[in-house]
Amino acid sequence: MIDAGPRVNGQQQQTIAESQPAAVRAPSLTQRVLRNVLVPLALTWMVGAVIALVIANYFSEQAFDRGMLDDAYALSANVQAGERGIELMLTPREVATVLFDQVDKVYFAVQRLDGSLISGQAGLQAPLPVDGSRYRFSDVNYEGSTLRAVVLEHDAEPDISMPYRVIIAQTTLSRTALVRQLLGYALAPQIVLLILLAVWLWYGIRSDLRPLGELQRALDRRDVRDLSPVAVAQTSREIQRLGNAVNSLFERLGNSVQAQREFVGNVAHELRTPLAGIRALAEYGLAQQDTHVWREQLERVSERQARASHLIDQLLALALAEEARTELKRVPVRLDVLAEQTVLRHLGRADARGVDLGARGLDDVVVVQANEALVEGILDNLIDNALRYGGRTITVELAGHTLSVIDDGPGIPLEAQRALMQRWAQGPAGEKLGQGSGLGLSIVSRYAELLGAELRLEAAEPTGLRVSVAFGEVA
Repeated sequence: MIDAGPRVNGQQQQTIAESQPAAVRAPSLTQRVLRNVLVPLALTWMVGAVIALVIANYFSEQAFDRGMLDDAYALSANVQAGERGIELMLTPREVATVLFDQVDKVYFAVQRLDGSLISGQAGLQAPLPVDGSRYRFSDVNYEGSTLRAVVLEHDAEPDISMPYRVIIAQTTLSRTALVRQLLGYALAPQIVLLILLAVWLWYGIRSDLRPLGELQRALDRRDVRDLSPVAVAQTSREIQRLGNAVNSLFERLGNSVQAQREFVGNVAHELRTPLAGIRALAEYGLAQQDTHVWREQLERVSERQARASHLIDQLLALALAEEARTELKRVPVRLDVLAEQTVLRHLGRADARGVDLGARGLDDVVVVQANEALVEGILDNLIDNALRYGGRTITVELAGHTLSVIDDGPGIPLEAQRALMQRWAQGPAGEKLGQGSGLGLSIVSRYAELLGAELRLEAAEPTGLRVSVAFGEVA
């Protein structure tokens, strides 16, 4: 028999010092991707290792228990009836040979069914078999140690006057050592593989994300006025899409900047002309002594000022239209009421120009989902354009959800209609008269776009132009 010392717990407590950075920073994309890959992988590996360990421990327990049961049968084979009743026909040396174990200490007891000792260690007890079974395995406590025990019962035999039981118990050092070995053999390669996988993933992810860092550095070095396309490495579809999106944004910004430059230049030019005219008229008037000349010059100054004021109003309308995209609120609007009010508001100006301004189709109630201010802006600009270039008759027509302004002027050629939707574009009549700024129809087009309405330019019968805005119905 080999006595084994008490088991030693080999677990060591480790203290992990966590450093707190001075400023909280978001983790890098490499770290996030690596964490999202390795953490589930490590958890899966741990669950698999635990399951494998449980299975290995179960089968090792079965093997050790079977060996201990074989020892109990071997010992039972040497129990016979002697001169003093039931005796174990083995010497202590022979018992030690039968129960020999290199690691664990083995205890035994041969008892009668009443618990009296025949041979072995006194006080060694274990739970008895149940449900007709001849043996039972259990964990017992003996002399302050936890032992694994088996109880084997023998019924009365012809040469034995009374039945008996054999108890074999041993320490669990071998079992524990085997489980630790299995755990070590299972965990060590897995940990090494996990570390190698982490290193491989780290370098792979860094390599795949390197074009993203290069794109970021290229943008950091870029001058604010430089909107040329950036070079994008064709390493992945995602990087390519991001680069294409950035270059597309640069292109739109470039177009916007160019349009703004042209817009500012045109504004300066358009304002310079009436202001210069106002100054020239004022200087000429001041040089004269005739009050009649003064009055004539002041009237011309008033006309030039009205033109400049109209231009500024249109520019403000366009600026407000650009801001209205996110703040636009649509409510039910009475088109018939708005059309009637707008016509009445422009009657005085139309009479002063000798233009017949009228309306038709306003008897029926027409409600659309729109913005009242934008609808008024559409009508004001269309009527204003018609008064400037549209001839002697102007009609505001409401047919269903379509609002139209019709004149009997020279009209607009089909090839020039699309160009007139752009800012600063003027038709032949506008250029001939030298009036306006070329913003009226562009404002109408922008307002219609914000309202989700359709703007159409058509030839009127027999002559002239029909400008229609078709609104959607109330939801």
